[in-house]
Amino acid sequence: MAKKAMIEREKKRARLVAKFAEKRAALKEIANDNNLPMEERFKARLKLAKLPRNSAANRMHNRCELTGRPHAYYRKLKVSRIMLRELGSNGQLPGMVKSSW
Repeated sequence: MAKKAMIEREKKRARLVAKFAEKRAALKEIANDNNLPMEERFKARLKLAKLPRNSAANRMHNRCELTGRPHAYYRKLKVSRIMLRELGSNGQLPGMVKSSW
């Protein structure tokens, strides 16, 4: 199980990303528009830099929703490989059977 602080930090990042998504997208659009004057684009970049770092979507990390494990994460199921095997063995995932030979 991951540290509680790491799980909470990731939740905080998710809240910040959702909060600043529209503002960040608008500033990026202005900053990347070559038809606008250079000063206006530069001001947009400065405003973008003043936003919290954790409001950027690329700072998010996928974590297992059950354990918080950051590695071996299955995107479709939102769980780690360990929990996937455990849930499959217990019959809690429909259509999944533990193989044995």
